[in-house]
Amino acid sequence: MGFRCGIVGLPNVGKSTLFNALTETQAAQAANYPFCTIEPNVGQVGVPDPRLDTLAAIAGSAKIIPTQLSFVDIAGLVRGASKGEGLGNQFLGNIREVDAIIHVLRCFENDDIQHVDNRVDPIADAETVETELLLSDLESLEKRVPAAQKKATGGDKEARITASVLGQALELLRAGKPARLTQPKDDEEARVFSQAQLLTAKPVLYVCNVEEEAAAEGNAFSARVFEKAAAEGASAVIVSAAIEAELTGMEPEDRLVFLEEMGLAEAGLARIIRAGYQLLDLLTFFTVGPKEARAWTVHKGAKAPEAAGEIHSDMQRGFIRAETIAYDDFVACNGEAGAKEAGKLRQEGKEYVVSDGDVMHFKFNV
Repeated sequence: MGFRCGIVGLPNVGKSTLFNALTETQAAQAANYPFCTIEPNVGQVGVPDPRLDTLAAIAGSAKIIPTQLSFVDIAGLVRGASKGEGLGNQFLGNIREVDAIIHVLRCFENDDIQHVDNRVDPIADAETVETELLLSDLESLEKRVPAAQKKATGGDKEARITASVLGQALELLRAGKPARLTQPKDDEEARVFSQAQLLTAKPVLYVCNVEEEAAAEGNAFSARVFEKAAAEGASAVIVSAAIEAELTGMEPEDRLVFLEEMGLAEAGLARIIRAGYQLLDLLTFFTVGPKEARAWTVHKGAKAPEAAGEIHSDMQRGFIRAETIAYDDFVACNGEAGAKEAGKLRQEGKEYVVSDGDVMHFKFNV
């Protein structure tokens, strides 16, 4: 399982430039005018994980296959989108289909790049987008909650659950707060809340797009964004889309030299992925053999059969057990044979909760 992140923001903040750099394509037409991205571009990106290379080297794997993540470059939003202004309806529909929102904010001065409001203020930009998402959710729930409350008085159990959890979300929205602050009290409420597909329920990662000189430490604009993120319990990272664009097409050794010259330990993609994993509570497990070493992604708390299902539904349906070795043990014992000899290979059943870095081999019968 990968995860699908929608790149959003006002026009001309660097969304498409960042998308092109992250996916190493020119799939999105980056241009200095609003709405150059109309249809959402989707790019698949392999998640860099040095552990996978280490495992492949130990096992002599012929192929290395990283887990995938999808970036969706969504059209720039303007004020009034919730009422259909600009490409509003399309924009909101595209956001509804992603797992998390990467909100790109302009944190750089440049007179050559037009801003729709003729100013550089990332906090105001963030609030413009957030307001449109909130208004869209508010309009939806102000119709759905009264209808559910009416059905609930007739004894409808599902309507009672809906009225309770979405009623709480509606109160938050009316107070100008995002629906993601809603706290479902049990699994049933969590299911109903998830199915509501509220825009402001999506987890958010703020990406501060700074000038090259500020890529390592940020600037006054990005500092304000980090304060906003901390106050909301959200995440934020600093990226220079210009630097990411320069990295595109470079050989790995040239990338390292360039990043070092810029005072950076890694590319922006790695920072965004790591923050995205935290945002969505994801972890990675591995399958390793002579044919391939492969990384897979599941949500934290996933049990062994669910992990098996990421490989194939038959494995989940006919799950028997999972032969499991912790990553550190696999490396320390120089592979599966050494781990088995040292007693580090464990036989785990259906209730085993997968740990990040587990090397797993599934036994199943269909």
